Amino acid sequence: MGDILVGTASWTDRTLLDSGWYPQTADTPEKRLAYYARQFSLVEVDATYYSPPAEATARLWAERTPAGFTFNIKAFSLLTGHPTRVSALYKDLRPETDKKNVYPDDLPAQSYEEVWTRFLSALDPLVEAGKLGALLFQFPPWFTIKRANKQYLLEVAKRCAPLRPVYEFRHASWFDGDNADETLAFLREHKLPYVCVDMPQGHRSSLPPVLAATADLAVMRFHGHSDKWTSKDIHEKFGYHYSKRELADWAPKLRELADEAGQTHVLMNNCYRDYAQTNAKTLAGLLDAG
Repeated sequence: MGDILVGTASWTDRTLLDSGWYPQTADTPEKRLAYYARQFSLVEVDATYYSPPAEATARLWAERTPAGFTFNIKAFSLLTGHPTRVSALYKDLRPETDKKNVYPDDLPAQSYEEVWTRFLSALDPLVEAGKLGALLFQFPPWFTIKRANKQYLLEVAKRCAPLRPVYEFRHASWFDGDNADETLAFLREHKLPYVCVDMPQGHRSSLPPVLAATADLAVMRFHGHSDKWTSKDIHEKFGYHYSKRELADWAPKLRELADEAGQTHVLMNNCYRDYAQTNAKTLAGLLDAG
């Protein structure tokens, strides 16, 4: 079985800070990250979706964590085709527009290329420290299975090389009927890591909990099963605490997934209060026990 790293999709959420999970002595960002890194060996940085990271920040992350710690970085919204706040773009690359949000086609080609360059180069301190795991490309619900989108997956891999992009889909077409086999075969052919998900079903963005390794790295993200999945309040959307029974059912499936991959990343994204942290700790214990 390949290595399994377990962690969460945040360590700075305000409801987590209010929950009491951190000891009172962890009263600064530096101390909180250090405390988190003593509990887990992996974390996903989601803030980079909303604003691209600064190299100085990535250097601090590298310096404040022990050897062997791994950061997965969520790709900036513009790079996955999401609407992106103009104010989130680098100041010198902001287009002259009255729009609040822009898409890649709203930028001059050279500016778009520069966003890619700066986003990836800002991660150099993590690369140099051996602490960069994967780059999460979570695509929007309108990113359907079609030739142009498959080509974009290949383009992303080429742009990121030698870094490792991993792909999370949020449109049911990728796994409708025979499309499931087509999707997994395409990813395997090009050695593109698929992000498996556990999430509420019955929505346009819902994908079934298909566990499959399509490369030497496998990723599993747990989104929870909130009955308020369509809420615009992210804490309602992700406010779900898995029971130990649920996690115990997942443990053998994750071991099977790890049998297919050299390394497996398991991330709890049910980020409300300490739900993700306590669930991650329980799941890590179940996997060790197995």
